Amino acid sequence: MCNMKPNPSNNKLFKVSRRDFVKIGALGSTGLFLGVPLGCKQDKNAFLTGREDAVFAPNVYITILGTGEVQLIAHRSEMGTGIRTSLPLVMADEMEADWTKVKIIQAVGDVKYGDQNTDGSYSVRMFYQPLRVAGATVKLMLMQAAAQEWQVDISECSAVNHEIVHSSGKSLGYGYLAEKAGALPIPEENEITLKDSKDFKFISKETVIYDLEDIVTGKAVYGLDVQIPDLKVAVIKRNPEAGAGIKSFNSDMATAIEGVSKVYKMESTAFPMGYNAPLGGIVVVANNTWTALKALDTVEVVWDKGINASYDSNAFMQQMQRSVQKEGQVKRQQGSATKALKEATKVIESDFLVPHLAHSPMETPCAVARCNADGTCEIWAPVQSPQWVRQAIAEALGIEESEVTINVTLLGSAFGRKSKPDFVVEAALISKEMNTPIKLLWTREDDIQHDFYHSNCAQHIKVGIDKNNKVTSWVHRTAFPSISGTANADAKGPSSDELCMGVLDMPFEIDNISCESLDAKAQIRIGWLRSVHNINHAFAIGSIVDQVAQAREMDPIDNMMDLLGSDRKIDFTALMEGFNNYNVKLEDYPYDTHRLKQVIQLVKEKSGWGKSLPEGKGMGFAAHRSFLTYVACVVEVEVDDNNNIKIPMVHFAIDCGVPVNPDRIRAQFEGGAAFGASLALKSEINVKNGAVIEDNFNNYLVARITDAPINTAVHFVENEEKPTGVGEPPVPPFIPALCNAIFMATGKRITRLPIKL
Repeated sequence: MCNMKPNPSNNKLFKVSRRDFVKIGALGSTGLFLGVPLGCKQDKNAFLTGREDAVFAPNVYITILGTGEVQLIAHRSEMGTGIRTSLPLVMADEMEADWTKVKIIQAVGDVKYGDQNTDGSYSVRMFYQPLRVAGATVKLMLMQAAAQEWQVDISECSAVNHEIVHSSGKSLGYGYLAEKAGALPIPEENEITLKDSKDFKFISKETVIYDLEDIVTGKAVYGLDVQIPDLKVAVIKRNPEAGAGIKSFNSDMATAIEGVSKVYKMESTAFPMGYNAPLGGIVVVANNTWTALKALDTVEVVWDKGINASYDSNAFMQQMQRSVQKEGQVKRQQGSATKALKEATKVIESDFLVPHLAHSPMETPCAVARCNADGTCEIWAPVQSPQWVRQAIAEALGIEESEVTINVTLLGSAFGRKSKPDFVVEAALISKEMNTPIKLLWTREDDIQHDFYHSNCAQHIKVGIDKNNKVTSWVHRTAFPSISGTANADAKGPSSDELCMGVLDMPFEIDNISCESLDAKAQIRIGWLRSVHNINHAFAIGSIVDQVAQAREMDPIDNMMDLLGSDRKIDFTALMEGFNNYNVKLEDYPYDTHRLKQVIQLVKEKSGWGKSLPEGKGMGFAAHRSFLTYVACVVEVEVDDNNNIKIPMVHFAIDCGVPVNPDRIRAQFEGGAAFGASLALKSEINVKNGAVIEDNFNNYLVARITDAPINTAVHFVENEEKPTGVGEPPVPPFIPALCNAIFMATGKRITRLPIKL
């Protein structure tokens, strides 16, 4: 990467007026003001929802004030991933800025900031290169300004920690040079030279998150913390069945409670209602939270029935399990799996079942809305996709998008739930109805019983082994309701995009392959949850591969390396129609089996794989590529005589290209292991008569301290490949590695989640 030159493009930096900066909070009267066109798309989850892309000319702003303070716009949402730190530090590194003099300003929801949807583990991957170019451009302009000031050649100048230093030793600070640099023309991109990686100050180094002090001292403002004048609190009693309405209600007792402003009916949208529409129900508005909840309890409602009143998730799971026993719609085929299975000496086959799962973020959905008399609306909310929220609110209120302001707060976790606009639209509609600012609260019961759930799923996998102990055939069938079924009544089952999360992108070098899907219709709101369908598919594949190793009498890691075969970059586009590589070109981010082998080899080495363990203890392994990142995982477990499971150690080996901020990557993998432990050991949503049975953490279980991994080690493959996602990739391989470890400790195979010994 030495003296790497960026490719010239039309995405040239541009100057911004001070007036624009005043609007976003940069109040300096003099300085350098630049906009960064990132040249990306705002897809609003097009990958999963089928919505068409819209091309924007997005801008991220950089300011250097006369005081020397650098102000950088964070256009993505912070929910614990550290993205509000990682993206600005990329610019700061190339600028040679002093990080202690950098101020982060959170962007409002606006198309001028480009794709603000913080989802899909692609923020760093998408913006890494353009933000490096932006930082390097600012540095060059400051060097040019200093060279003019000193009347020297620019080759005699260099940038060092917020100063331009001359070869003679004299120096000028960024604050002094800012206005002078701002008067210069912006260099062409082909004039810019990026740093050599060995000179990075922040990239690939440990940098704590920007908001750390505010978070640990309680000063950080999350959605639930927002307070504005004249604020009233709203809560909603909702039909247990999504999309069903109300026959009648009695609110006499509620309206008699002091402090209650109004109780009224919000109309619901019939199923499938999409992602924007409020669920509807009985709205209670009061002076404070306690009064609102107390009044809500007294409201008597007779619910109507909708089209999913008979939905039983357990019966539906059994139906899907029966369906995957038969041939489905073939989406990827090589050779003849049927013929090879008939000729096989051994056939390993198993069903794998995963229930509905809820997001259950620590901070439940909430929003503050103020609809003003002039027809404008202002929002303060913890949202992942502020522009989508802005569009949804404008549509719901019948106003222009330009009349809606979305102020993005910190998110107390999200896992994909807060990318949907529905709860913010509810707040805006109530504010308009009441003609007063409203804080809408979702209780934990609301959150768990009215989520956009992870799809339940049934899978059947058959693997044939010939007389020479070679794997010759692979059949993988999967059935689950598509996320698109939440908005499209015609969606009957998995989309190709969803199948590319572990099924169609299976990397094994096997002669005879058949990957198939079966129909399954959504009967409850379905959404994307951290790592999406990789959860289901990695669980099944990682588990069956371990069974294959046992049948072949091979070490599980040796078996996996054998299945991967030769080092190659797999052209999946030649193997099937409609292959989706996480919305990027396969040639830009190829599926490289060598890189997957490298993480497997690294985790084998670091974990002490193969060491002798006493009875009741076991080690399990799995590896998986998701969101363009290669991950291998080894989990150690202890299982006592009462079938209590303890996880003393987890090892991850990862190849995510350049690890922009290792501190946050480790945190994501530590959290990913805990999240995976919840899904594997505890979590399950059951639906009966269209209604979710679980309603709080007493029955929708998540990992407690005794369940979560005690130690998690994260090991990086060192390379200079393009950065890839890290928020979601830890979850998929952790779950099968845990299940395989339990088998080693107990001899019991796990084929259904959550694990019940």
